[in-house]
Amino acid sequence: MNRKIGVYICHCGGNISDYVDVEKVRRAVEGEAGVFLSKTTMFACADSNQKEMVEDIKTNQLDGVVVASCSPKLHLLTFRAVVERAGLNKYNYVHANIREQSSWAHSDNKTGATEKAIHLVKSAIAKVRYAEALEPIKVKSLNAVAIIGAGVAGMRAAIELAEAGSEVFLIEREFFVGGRVAQWDDLCLTQETGKELITRLYNKVVEHPNVTLFTGAEVVENSGSVGNFSIRVKITPRYLKQECNKDELQKAIEVCPVKIPDAFNFNITNRKAIYHNYPGEYPQLPVIDIENCTRCGACEKVCKNIDFNQKTEYLNLKAGSILLATGFDPYEPKQGEFGYGEIDNVVTLPQFKRIVHYSNGQLTYKGKEIKNIAYIYCVGSRQVDGENKYCSRYCCSSCIHTAIKIKKKYKGIHNYHFNRGIRTYGKAEVWYDESSRLGDIYLQSFEDHPPIVEKAGGQTIVKINDILTSKKELEVVADLVVLVTGMVPRKDNSIGNLLKVPKGRDKFFNEIHMKLRPVETVIDGITIAGTSQGPKNIMESMNSALAAATKSFALVASGELSLEPTIATVDESKCAWCGKCEEACPYSAFEKIQSNGKLIAKVNSSVCKGCGMCLPVCPENALNLIGLSDKEMESMIDSLIHKV
Repeated sequence: MNRKIGVYICHCGGNISDYVDVEKVRRAVEGEAGVFLSKTTMFACADSNQKEMVEDIKTNQLDGVVVASCSPKLHLLTFRAVVERAGLNKYNYVHANIREQSSWAHSDNKTGATEKAIHLVKSAIAKVRYAEALEPIKVKSLNAVAIIGAGVAGMRAAIELAEAGSEVFLIEREFFVGGRVAQWDDLCLTQETGKELITRLYNKVVEHPNVTLFTGAEVVENSGSVGNFSIRVKITPRYLKQECNKDELQKAIEVCPVKIPDAFNFNITNRKAIYHNYPGEYPQLPVIDIENCTRCGACEKVCKNIDFNQKTEYLNLKAGSILLATGFDPYEPKQGEFGYGEIDNVVTLPQFKRIVHYSNGQLTYKGKEIKNIAYIYCVGSRQVDGENKYCSRYCCSSCIHTAIKIKKKYKGIHNYHFNRGIRTYGKAEVWYDESSRLGDIYLQSFEDHPPIVEKAGGQTIVKINDILTSKKELEVVADLVVLVTGMVPRKDNSIGNLLKVPKGRDKFFNEIHMKLRPVETVIDGITIAGTSQGPKNIMESMNSALAAATKSFALVASGELSLEPTIATVDESKCAWCGKCEEACPYSAFEKIQSNGKLIAKVNSSVCKGCGMCLPVCPENALNLIGLSDKEMESMIDSLIHKV
């Protein structure tokens, strides 16, 4: 095929050229069939080089372009835009990654790195020889967004989208909105409480005509694709009429014989099977926990607003995009971990915050006054032997902030911080200084020698080999041991499996790229926000919610979407439905249809991601990928196996 191809090889400062002889690569490929010009450049992505590329394409009427530089995750879209500005179809551009796949991978072998780079560039040239001008797939999009989770991130995103003009379905699985923030009193980085923040957000949500809030609601089915998702929502009733007499309700709660641990207070208190929400939770409507209710009838005798005839409802909603803001769970220490579950005065930091909430005038726990408090950091985070290798980031700041508050609120408190290095980042650094000035004691150990908590003679003792005092063994007799726990993904995150959203090594939802596409997932139309994608503080959660809302709005606002044309196609003459493509497809992009008297496979173009999983399983070779055809791939393989 006679083509005029331009090749640009990037130094990437020194990231590539320190290990790859870029000039040798240029000389090696300039004689390849179709290569009209070949150049090296210090920074291919720089504005000056982009302008030069545009001029080269126009002046020389190039038919194809190859840039050998960094990962296509970073600049594939950049160079596609460059060739489009020059009047060339963007799919006649091919990206060669010689940084991550060559210079960085083989920095100990410069000769080998250079030879591999030559192969990679030649394979890109081989592909662009057969590249065809393609047009994006156009699909209609509904200007509506379904937000799953009504914590601070979900509500903030809902407000932003509603104000931008989108219809918003805000779906909360619990009966009350607010998520974890509703459980906190004083917030770290602001002068308000969790209740005040949730109240402010909730009022905006319910007052906006574009937002429909569902509580006790769970997404149980999903179909469709970006622009036109169809979701089925299960609504669990509260078993109480909307307008309740408060006095009657209080009597109903009092006579209810059922007591169960209260998850809102992290099980340090109990609640009844019929209960009302806490001040920071909305809507201000009571609910009956039907799973634990014995139907004894005691509440019905004193309250006429109880209605056990209410039925579970199912709603079918349509949205152009789905935003996941499902939050996190605090790490639950294992039985015996630092004495948790075995020593009665060992609690977690979330539990401790609720203990402080219920203590008036004097800090007590289980009837005993608390004076000496030992905080053990990194419980469930940065684990040597465990799944959670990551740092949850917020724990140090939250703990020190809490320690300062109680020291100012109660007299005679002594705080001892057993840590592996304090990480109060950003503005929170001032709290570490304030805590130290207030007399808090910091004791530090290495990660492989954590503190030991033991019970001896009726006392709880915490021991540590303190590296700040030359590994002296120090011990503290603690009235209360507080385990500073990190964030982990929700235990019940079935929505992620339903929507097929990938997870990272930390088991949180995974974004495409933490810097370039920080709230998008590989499932087109599904964005993520807040702590569903990893540990964040409130401000960071809010920022990610705004980013996700902006991205979702960009998808649905215009009414039409342009999707990548790199999708699977079916050769109907060869296909005789066997179902193997459907089994292999991770995106459920195949369906069985009748055509010309036989059953064949059909590809849903708006769902297919062009991953190629279906191609090798087809026994008739009836499948192909647009933009990654057999001819293109075979030519690339030939160039890779040919000796330099």
